Amino acid sequence: MKKIFIVLLVLVLSFNLLAAKTIVVGSKMFTEGYVIANMISLLLKDAGFRVEEEFGLTSFPLRAAIENGQIDIYSEYTGTAWAAYFKQTKNIYDPYELFNKVAEMDYKKNKIIWINMIPFNDTYAMAVKSKFAEENNIRTLSDLSKFVNAGNKVIFGVNPEFYERADGFFAMAKSYNMNVPKKYVKTMEAGLTYEAVSSGKIDVAMVYSTDAKLLKYKLTVLIDDKRFFPLYNPAILVREKVLNKYPEIKEILKPLTLYLNENIIIRLNYLVDVKGYEPEIVAKNFLKGLGLIK
Repeated sequence: MKKIFIVLLVLVLSFNLLAAKTIVVGSKMFTEGYVIANMISLLLKDAGFRVEEEFGLTSFPLRAAIENGQIDIYSEYTGTAWAAYFKQTKNIYDPYELFNKVAEMDYKKNKIIWINMIPFNDTYAMAVKSKFAEENNIRTLSDLSKFVNAGNKVIFGVNPEFYERADGFFAMAKSYNMNVPKKYVKTMEAGLTYEAVSSGKIDVAMVYSTDAKLLKYKLTVLIDDKRFFPLYNPAILVREKVLNKYPEIKEILKPLTLYLNENIIIRLNYLVDVKGYEPEIVAKNFLKGLGLIK
């Protein structure tokens, strides 16, 4: 009798496991990717899904995983898809136009659906110490150009790739009519530019626009008023087969579009990178604070 009970229990548990709405969520292997992926996972779990997590992949393996069905959903950047996956070279400076184009291309080619573009842009940027910006009334790259062209000595720090690229630093300077001698441009690893500008070794640093170090070192990101830099808005990607089976996913994950923006994601990244909290804890506290999960 005991054996029969155990067999029945195993069958019931197996049936429940098979009947559960199971989703495989992926993530990229950097702070922002982990934070957003944990939000996706937590929202789905709260809505009754059984979630399997495949976190910490680089872009191309993650991309291959959703194309071959190993991963069902993850967040991707419009600029990454446009340039890296679809090999497009012309920049599009309207975030919604870019989103719509990559969404259309991905659906036609791979039956992957882009939903819920998140309204912040994690792209290249130029930053200065906040005190420097205030003292010299510099808020935009055009303001910086005027300051440089007025004869002020300004030292820039950029990573080697941005220095060398045809669409990198000197193309940016040309776009803004900024007369910067090469001797005033220092190359260094991207992570070191923050410390260099903070310590006064350089005046302007190449940064990433949602990096936690912007808060840590109290830097001001200069507005790209001529829209030189490419757009990298995150969006949620789902395999068509999965979304057809569970159309409620789009509504479940809509809060990411409603409640995330550039200032918030910088602060969430800061809690992980500077304060040392786990991305899952940061994501959970954020969603709980908004009353989005139990």
